Amino acid sequence: MQAAPVRATAIPSVTDALRAVESLLMSGGQRTARRNAWTSVLEDRRRAKDRVEAQRVLEEVTSARS
Repeated sequence: MQAAPVRATAIPSVTDALRAVESLLMSGGQRTARRNAWTSVLEDRRRAKDRVEAQRVLEEVTSARS
């Protein structure tokens, strides 16, 4: 007697499931808006980092002259 073949189906992760639901509920425009918003957040962080670095350099130059 042979054992019945076993089928293995991958269970999607919670993240995969949420992304699938999100893609069904959101129109393309909303996805684009979210992507653009995240890009803006990353760009703001980059500019803030640049400002901190510029301030540090200015303070070093000012203290070197004194």
